[in-house]
Amino acid sequence: MTISAAVQAQRLKREARDEWIDRHSGRIMVLPAVIILLCFAIFPLIVSVYLSLCRFALAGGGFKLTFIGLFNYKRLLFGAQQYHFLGTLKPLETPEWILFAIYMAVILYWLGRYTVASFTVAGFIGRLISVALATGIVLAALATLPAGGYEGTLLTTCFYVIVGVSVQFLIGLALALLCAQPIRARNFFRVVFFVPLMVTPVGVAYMFRMLADMQKGPFAPVSAAMGLTAWSWATEAWSARLMVLIGDTWQWTPFVFIVLLAAIENQPRDQVEAARLDGASSWQIFRDITWPAIAPVAGTVVLIRLIEAFKIIDIPNVLTAGGPGLATESLTLHSFIAWRTQDLGGSAAVGYLLLFVSTVTCASFFNYVVRWTRRFQ
Repeated sequence: MTISAAVQAQRLKREARDEWIDRHSGRIMVLPAVIILLCFAIFPLIVSVYLSLCRFALAGGGFKLTFIGLFNYKRLLFGAQQYHFLGTLKPLETPEWILFAIYMAVILYWLGRYTVASFTVAGFIGRLISVALATGIVLAALATLPAGGYEGTLLTTCFYVIVGVSVQFLIGLALALLCAQPIRARNFFRVVFFVPLMVTPVGVAYMFRMLADMQKGPFAPVSAAMGLTAWSWATEAWSARLMVLIGDTWQWTPFVFIVLLAAIENQPRDQVEAARLDGASSWQIFRDITWPAIAPVAGTVVLIRLIEAFKIIDIPNVLTAGGPGLATESLTLHSFIAWRTQDLGGSAAVGYLLLFVSTVTCASFFNYVVRWTRRFQ
């Protein structure tokens, strides 16, 4: 009788265990992936936060970390490394103050409209964070660009992101609209336009470094015929930035092109044919039919490119090594150079400032642009 009761108890225990496993099978299957994510992503993220609050120094038999609080961040924003991160700031003159006043008027009008139309505490706080970041960048730009200062890595990165992504989107949209037309050999052009995306960023950088060589490159005879042998794009800040931007645009425009082309070809064809029969022009068809159909996809592809553009490092590193001076150095390259010089705390601080800027920018773009484009669906 005792043995039978023990067997029954074991059977009930086994059934309860099997039932528990069935009930939590989803969590059990996901658990290995969660553990790997914690080990290889979240744990280094937490360690790097602590590292950004410390000073790293080599010591006998290893290294030493000294906790210094927010000193690395203060040094980048207000201290000895301000020229590197924000640039060499100059006092604002009357024209710059006028531009800043116009900017603030637009911002206050935007916040006022939101407060009257659909106010929520979370939304208003989010807009204040976006405004704070945008205001800091605008002030840094006004204190360097027109005031005669020197731009830091923050403004250089913003230049790559804003101008680069805008140019890539416009060119990619134009190519997508062209290849969506019934033109001859359009399949060939689709393949050709997609090829640059398959080249690694380092390969793109070395290719443009060769093409831009004013002495031995393939365009050297052209520059010699134009009398430009004594000029070098690598010695001028904006020409060097432009060369980096051209290389990045050449590589990433195909991504925008292929996504927008798929969106254009999936638009309702019956509406387009009906509009043509009614005598609508190409611009009217694009404005009233094509753009509303592809706007959500366009917003999403720009968001993806914004995230990637903030991480640009290979092209400026190989093409210009961040020069001349710091003219072409992005925030990612800034962090890498600090790490290479064993300033691990400063490198982590730059990385987290980049994380803050990119997160706020992309979240703002998603909330104010991508979600707005979804109203076309």
